[in-house]
Amino acid sequence: MHTSVYVLMRYNFFRQSLPRLSPKIYISRNINGFNNRTQLSERSPQNPLYPYQRYVRFKNATPFYQKQIFWVYTGTVGGLGGVYYVSHLETVPVTNRRRFIDVTPKQEEKLAQQAYNEIMKQYGRKILPPFDHRTKFVKKVARQIVSVSGMQDLNWEFHVIESKEKNAFVLPGGKVFVFTGILPIVENEDGLAAVLGHEIGHQVARHSAEKLSFVKILILAQLFLSIIIDPGLLGRLLMEFGMMLPFSRKCEIEADYIGLILMAQACYDPREARKVWERMSIAQKNSPPQFLSTHPAHESRIRKINEWMPEALQKREQSDCVNEYTGFMDTMNHFRDQWVKW
Repeated sequence: MHTSVYVLMRYNFFRQSLPRLSPKIYISRNINGFNNRTQLSERSPQNPLYPYQRYVRFKNATPFYQKQIFWVYTGTVGGLGGVYYVSHLETVPVTNRRRFIDVTPKQEEKLAQQAYNEIMKQYGRKILPPFDHRTKFVKKVARQIVSVSGMQDLNWEFHVIESKEKNAFVLPGGKVFVFTGILPIVENEDGLAAVLGHEIGHQVARHSAEKLSFVKILILAQLFLSIIIDPGLLGRLLMEFGMMLPFSRKCEIEADYIGLILMAQACYDPREARKVWERMSIAQKNSPPQFLSTHPAHESRIRKINEWMPEALQKREQSDCVNEYTGFMDTMNHFRDQWVKW
């Protein structure tokens, strides 16, 4: 009895399991010694696999990057992008470096206007008045550098902010801000010319517009890579420390070079620039490592300035600053004689 029940249970279990093993199932029955084969159709509702037997798994589909249409679109977009890139290449004044920039000066100034309003609102009470001797000191040197920058038609503004911060910066459109904390480091007009020449150099090269254009390229590249692979945290770190920060440091170095040439052409002593960064290095001992900063290390700046110094001194000689000073003194002596007679 128990054996028959066990065999019957196995038999029923086997019969119930058969439909799950194959879409076509044959069940044999022995009736009166004859085999009667009953077939269940694939599309029969009695088939447990219906309607899933025609399901095709996604993993068996051809990857999109192996399809011809994908590379046709990629080649078309890449070709048009290359034409757009080449048509927006410009030359940086003074350095003659070729770079991509697709932001017009008007667009740049419009974007900077909001930042300018926020800064004026934030430091409004700390901005020194025009009659303050420190403001006059900054504007005197600034006008001399602007006169040789080739951008005299720009609406330049120079503001001095009462703060211990040892810094200065420029906004597109010629809006320069100098913190009083940096004045003891510059010490004299030549030192201030090095700082202002650097900031005016940013404006001459239009580094703000170049950075905006560069960010566009990075965003497009990141979107394209995200189609193929997930960049994740590693991709974002690579984008920041491998591209954005080095690009920012490159602009800072270029502004140092342009500023050095401008201050030399404006008849200031370029050798004072090296002394300024030496004093800045002492004042900012706890600066972050260069690879973590948007600015190059002070030692790197001093080394570069030493490399550029012969050219800067030559530019100063070509500006005929000595003869201009001699002519100015002769004129003063002439009028002084007249004043004595009066």
